[in-house]
Amino acid sequence: MSGSDRTPEPMAVAEPAVAIPAGAAPSAGRGTAGRRTAGRAAYAKLAASGLLRVFLVAAALFWLLPTLGLLISSFLSPTDLNKGGWWQVLSAPSRLTAGNYERLLANDTITGSLLSTVAIAVPATLLVLVLGAFAGYAFAWLEFPGRDWLFLVVVGLLVVPVQVALIPVSELFGVIGLFETTAGVVLFHTAFGLPFAVFLLRNFFAEIPRELLEAARLDGAGELRLFARVVLPLGGPAIASLGIFQFLWVWNDMLVALVFADSANPPVTVALQQQVRQFGNNIDVLAPGAFLSMVVPLVVFFAFQRQFVSGVMAGAIK
Repeated sequence: MSGSDRTPEPMAVAEPAVAIPAGAAPSAGRGTAGRRTAGRAAYAKLAASGLLRVFLVAAALFWLLPTLGLLISSFLSPTDLNKGGWWQVLSAPSRLTAGNYERLLANDTITGSLLSTVAIAVPATLLVLVLGAFAGYAFAWLEFPGRDWLFLVVVGLLVVPVQVALIPVSELFGVIGLFETTAGVVLFHTAFGLPFAVFLLRNFFAEIPRELLEAARLDGAGELRLFARVVLPLGGPAIASLGIFQFLWVWNDMLVALVFADSANPPVTVALQQQVRQFGNNIDVLAPGAFLSMVVPLVVFFAFQRQFVSGVMAGAIK
């Protein structure tokens, strides 16, 4: 009995040695988790305190500083611009004047160029949206021979640069009588805008549940009615985003307009370039002209801002 009483004593001595390593791992885990929790709490506190928001606002203002300088310069007279930079209005705000805009709007070439740009941008945008939507639906849900190969050709056209087509298309337009016409510029922008439109809308329409389309077909809806009543409402955000991109691209284009547009009634980008060449590289002409040409794209963007964000978010989720 006495020998058996002494036997557990070595086991009692070894027990703390086993318990020490076993307790070390949870302690380290609790330390790492605690540091992560503390880091998240510090980040949340920083965001809640508004410091992050202040930093983002400051970064945005710094990014917009050149644009702000150009805007202020557009309200300075040529004499004041030659005396110093745009920051002089901080000490003398009375120097701001709308004379540059008055002289620019009094120029018949500029006002006519704005109407010419609208006549080009609106049809080029609508044609791309309509044709791209029909083609995107066909590539997504209609079965026809060579569909996949034809879609690969459309995707391949995305890599063709505009500069490559300037000379051959100029010769073609010269033969058929579309060179230096508004219709020629519209057709060129439509042709180069369609590959991206078809690619974007086809991928978006392909995400529509098949069961929804089959249910509409069982209810007796034909393809055209199905496209108008089901596909177009669901694809509204993507179509709106595409329309904004296409309109801004056509409105701000200068290369295509410089080559194909009517030299007697050019778009606003070409008209401003001609005015600068005529009067010299004067900021009092370039600055108000630049902001005058920015008014319409800004109005279009803010008018469809909600649809644009919805289309971008939908594409990101899908």
